[in-house]
Amino acid sequence: MFVSTAFAQTATDSQPAPVSGTDSGSPVVHTETGVAHEAGKGVFPPFDSTHYASQLLWLAITFGLFYLFMSRVVLPRIGGVIETRRDRIAQDLEQAARLKTDADNAIAAYEQELAEARKRAVIIGQEARDKAKADIEAERKTAEASLEKKLAEAETHIAAIKNKAMNDLSAIAEDTAAEIVEKLLGVKTDKAEITASVKAVSA
Repeated sequence: MFVSTAFAQTATDSQPAPVSGTDSGSPVVHTETGVAHEAGKGVFPPFDSTHYASQLLWLAITFGLFYLFMSRVVLPRIGGVIETRRDRIAQDLEQAARLKTDADNAIAAYEQELAEARKRAVIIGQEARDKAKADIEAERKTAEASLEKKLAEAETHIAAIKNKAMNDLSAIAEDTAAEIVEKLLGVKTDKAEITASVKAVSA
């Protein structure tokens, strides 16, 4: 263990009488440290050239231990963490790609179903229009047939009424003509002659 010069000087001042030593030309050795008082005076011990060999040895040993510690403990852990993160990122990217593929497939299926629904809607609309047109045509034909039937019945009824009216008119004319002749001439005429005369006039 190294002792600084100031500490050695303090020890020298506190103990003026040396315990051990040689003649006046020999350096003074303190009993507390066992180091000569004049040795390495004014030099910081780590900078003393006499200790470079031991410092280099300990530096090599420390560096070797540090290198072993880094290569055997720290670097494998860091590599493991990096590998784990790389695997996790790869899994996340794979999952993202799979989800994107699923989303694209879902969108494609939705668009296909939408197109099919539009086609079905067009077909259903066309069928509804055709059915409505057919129903309207059938109703029109039914109404026309009903109107024609009613018109025929009305014409038949009108013809019957006309015939009846004409028959009634002939009878009235015959009676009226017979009464007029009887009142004017005072003579009853033959019914057959009056009927023949009325028919001749109406014809």
